[in-house]
Amino acid sequence: MRGKVYVLGDNIDTDQILTAEYLKVNPASPEGRAELASLAMCGLPEGSAPFIDPQTNRAGYDFIVAGKNFGCGSSREHAVVALGASGVKAVVAHSFARIFFRNCVSTGQLMPVSLQAGRDVEGLKTGDTIEIDLAAGRIVTDKGVVATAPIGELANIVAAGGLFAYARQTGKV
Repeated sequence: MRGKVYVLGDNIDTDQILTAEYLKVNPASPEGRAELASLAMCGLPEGSAPFIDPQTNRAGYDFIVAGKNFGCGSSREHAVVALGASGVKAVVAHSFARIFFRNCVSTGQLMPVSLQAGRDVEGLKTGDTIEIDLAAGRIVTDKGVVATAPIGELANIVAAGGLFAYARQTGKV
């Protein structure tokens, strides 16, 4: 996977990804998904770089790169769906809130990529381009190569479209 990054810090919570007022939007309908896509990262502080391209109502970025504890806060799946619907393919972080990580995998919306302990993607700025090689467990940037934690079977679950789609695909349901 290759694309542009949106860089964030530590402790990005689900209220920053999608504020609670939008939990009434139905993510199962095409209209609801489109609305959630246009609202992704709507809770970021004022002055943050724009995340959604106003021309397309989708993310202007393929990946989010963040620090520790990405997706902390509530257990709402809407936050994961909003990012996936907006066009984000993966979130790269030092660590994830457990429920957010699980929602990424079970919904198949986006790939959670953990950096290997002690590794960092230093010097990345919003708008930079990276390449994520899940099979090799690495991220290639202009500044070098950074190791990621092994993804294993989780990559197949996300690629299938989530846990239930994967179970159907592999004959388990």
